[in-house]
Amino acid sequence: MSTRNFSFNFMLFMAVFIAVDTYVFFAIKNTLKSNKYKKIYLMAYALGALLSYVGIYHMYGKYQEKPLNADLWSNLLVGYFFSFFAFRLVLMLIFLLEDIVRLLTFVVNYIKKLIRHNQNNSQKLPGRRKFIRQAGLTIAAIPFTSMIYGITKGKYDFKVNKIKLKFKNLPKSFNGYKIVQLSDIHTGSFDSKLAVQEGVELVNQQDPDVILFTGDLVNNDSKEALPFIEDFKKLKAKDGLYSVLGNHDYGDYKKWSSAEAKEQNLERLFTYQEQMGFKLLNNDHHIVQKGQDSIGIFGVENWGKPPFPQKGDLDTALDGSDTVPFKILMSHDPTHWAKKVVPHQEQFDITLSGHTHGMQFGIEIPGFKWSPIKYLYPQWAGLYQKSNEYLYVNRGFGFLGFPGRAGIRPEITVIELEQLT
Repeated sequence: MSTRNFSFNFMLFMAVFIAVDTYVFFAIKNTLKSNKYKKIYLMAYALGALLSYVGIYHMYGKYQEKPLNADLWSNLLVGYFFSFFAFRLVLMLIFLLEDIVRLLTFVVNYIKKLIRHNQNNSQKLPGRRKFIRQAGLTIAAIPFTSMIYGITKGKYDFKVNKIKLKFKNLPKSFNGYKIVQLSDIHTGSFDSKLAVQEGVELVNQQDPDVILFTGDLVNNDSKEALPFIEDFKKLKAKDGLYSVLGNHDYGDYKKWSSAEAKEQNLERLFTYQEQMGFKLLNNDHHIVQKGQDSIGIFGVENWGKPPFPQKGDLDTALDGSDTVPFKILMSHDPTHWAKKVVPHQEQFDITLSGHTHGMQFGIEIPGFKWSPIKYLYPQWAGLYQKSNEYLYVNRGFGFLGFPGRAGIRPEITVIELEQLT
């Protein structure tokens, strides 16, 4: 992005937000005519908006620079921008709805006067109601406080989700076999090595038989992984660690000096994953043997709806695995499951994906889960089933864009396989 384009886009972005803030500011002001806390209310909003502009500028600057790794203050500033954006957006929608009602009321009353031949046609637009302002501030505070928590504590509040799945075709020797799935680490977004180390220790506490990582180690550049290689090297599993690539791992979201530089970046990523202890399965498979029994771990490159790359090749990954009775597939994007995996002539008993992050924002309570991402991805978090094939979509270990987690916690998945007798 050129400096000229950056300046124009930034000024346009700022103009939109100043317009929104002006609208919300005066909407609040009009309900505070007799309120003794009027100055405090308005000053608090003005200061909050001003700080969010600092966050906007910082976010645009960071986008321009494409830094390799984040820091705490950068994440807090950008996170605050997103939080206050949600706050002002909710207020704007509530006040806009009130304005529509006020305008309709004005028009209806004016027409009534005309019908009744009322000589006094002077009429004022109904005033704003204090109740609307109070309700708006209360409702807007919910996403705001949730997101503030998300950028401070929530982004490293790892949750271990444990499930048990039963299969008729699971070999007896693998009864009780424990898989730990990680996904979407995004090392370039981390601002705390200690938090990452605690997450790694939590994984090891699950005593996994195998660890499967379903892609997106970095955001843009493989060098983002460098500060965390020693941390992830501490991951331990009896039968090893296996991984696939996610859409961010290819370096498609960064402008490279040449095609060779981009290819070298991908080669470095392969090296870093190997140093961490992962065996990368690019349209390939690995057979885990226990006595006479075996299962297959399959991995494909990223396959998603355009503009995401479609490099995954199931047939190549399956080559030479005809006698394997039980198949586990790693495929980063859950879109692949419904579009290609389920229709495939070969059955994959369970597919592990990530990619969505659960949008890092939503609601998850017993018996109910919701996130805006569900309108883009039908399979966006948790377990899904079609016929005899399962899909599990991990919510992600790290974060991207919004530097936090609000309602959708970072996840470590533990899947225990059981033989159905």
